[in-house]
Amino acid sequence: MQDKTKQRVLDAFLLVMRPVVRILLRYGIGYREFAEVTKTAFVDVASSDFGLRGRPTNISRVAVMTGLTRKEIKRLRNKIAEGDSSISVKITPLLDVLHHWHAQSEFTDSTGSPLKLPFSGGRQSFTDLVKRFGGDIPAGAMRTEMKRVGVITEDAEGRLRVTGRSFKSASDDENLLTILVHGVYALLSNVCHNFDPGRTDATWPNRVAYTRSLRTSDTKQLRRVTKDRIVDFAESMDDVFMAYESLQESDQDVSKAVAIGIYYFEETDDNAEYEW
Repeated sequence: MQDKTKQRVLDAFLLVMRPVVRILLRYGIGYREFAEVTKTAFVDVASSDFGLRGRPTNISRVAVMTGLTRKEIKRLRNKIAEGDSSISVKITPLLDVLHHWHAQSEFTDSTGSPLKLPFSGGRQSFTDLVKRFGGDIPAGAMRTEMKRVGVITEDAEGRLRVTGRSFKSASDDENLLTILVHGVYALLSNVCHNFDPGRTDATWPNRVAYTRSLRTSDTKQLRRVTKDRIVDFAESMDDVFMAYESLQESDQDVSKAVAIGIYYFEETDDNAEYEW
């Protein structure tokens, strides 16, 4: 029974890996490079998550668990210790400014909508907003870029108005990294938590709606409806996060990363074999 379960899990991961491999190949990443990343993850997780009495797992046990040689495990542990495997995907200054324009009370009206801001003029100006949340980016450069990507407009009096809460970056590479870390990683972490036999707290919400009976001619309309509802949901949850962030500003409690995701999926891989 255990062998059968293991094989079913492997079969499911074969399916999961198909879109992963497509992304890797599009970026010119072959098996050897990906295998190095995978081995590093095996060693890192086996070392940190499966120790006894709160201590890291020793090399011999990691070798038994992963099937890697002790020599290879030592090499990879040294790599991890030196920070070679660290992952850093940061929010861009533009997104940070846009987020706080929606979040900070001095930059929003009584309904919580972003105020029209003069470019300069002390507090409650665009220059003040950028100075506080845009890092070392000059306000003029930030205004130019935000206008270019279509998230603000400028009226005849020079006041800036927000027209969107998100945008498509000119860099697809940056978008890909953000989605992988903030989306795919978060979703798989949810699954890992919910099916952990040693879990001591409640499961995390995870729901998927699906159908196997949809006419091909209806998919275009369904995509449009789905997009509108996902955007509405995401923006409503962003409002909730902003409310909690305002409480955290005056609290010394340690911040935690929290993500909520919902997505649309449509099978396009004729060779993907599975049953809903």
